[in-house]
Amino acid sequence: MNDTSGLVDGLLSVAGIFNFYAIFLLFAGGVALWLVAKTLNNVSNRLMEKIPARRFFILQVSTLLTFALYIFGTVGLLIGVLQPPKELIFAAAGSVAVALGFALKDIAASLVAGILLLFDRPFRVGDRVSFGDTYGEIVSIGLRTVRLVTLDDNLVTIPNSRFITDVVSSGNAGELDMMVVSDFHLALDADIPWARKLLEEVVVTSRYAYLKKPVSFVVEEVEVAHRLAIRLRVKAYVLDVRYEKAFQSDIVLRGTQLLNEHKIARPVIKTEGV
Repeated sequence: MNDTSGLVDGLLSVAGIFNFYAIFLLFAGGVALWLVAKTLNNVSNRLMEKIPARRFFILQVSTLLTFALYIFGTVGLLIGVLQPPKELIFAAAGSVAVALGFALKDIAASLVAGILLLFDRPFRVGDRVSFGDTYGEIVSIGLRTVRLVTLDDNLVTIPNSRFITDVVSSGNAGELDMMVVSDFHLALDADIPWARKLLEEVVVTSRYAYLKKPVSFVVEEVEVAHRLAIRLRVKAYVLDVRYEKAFQSDIVLRGTQLLNEHKIARPVIKTEGV
């Protein structure tokens, strides 16, 4: 009888916490958290427009602050409004841990992975990364997922836990500049030193080039459509990752035009019967 009475009293005390006023305060507090996060995002966007050279740093700070806001704000709101007894807090924390461990283990793994990503930092917001067959720019690192935008302007969402076990490569590793690789195929009898000099001229005169880092070339003999050819690979740095494809297109278009003007021999693919 005493056990039943104690259980009823416990249930009544828990039910008393969730009154109409408390629910209203929780709702209002949740809206306030959302508004603060939205304001923070707007402020960071304006700062990035005014200080484009520091936009990666601003994005990283904004992401970390939003992360902390939602975690600590939610916990503080629940404790401050409901003011549950310590026994209930410990019991609730244990129950939540067990529930996350069994029913939501994938989400819990992504949450833990998200925290690890923030501290281990294999990549940062603003990096150009390759993950499997996906290549694009990291736009956010959230509690559960990482979002990146591909060069075709598609938003891709990837669970954080996948970045802990799979291989991911970062093209710029937090820097504004990044190496861009462009390939040119020449005939075996082409004047390779002259072609290299022409392409170097194209790179150093490009408005997208970052000339504080060196321009390099790799020469290889490769097979193109069952015929041997020389691949002249140009490695140069773009001043901002946002201009990656614009820089590559500029090199290829002007480089091809210059090679043709100077009659640098290119591979010729002969069709059958010709």
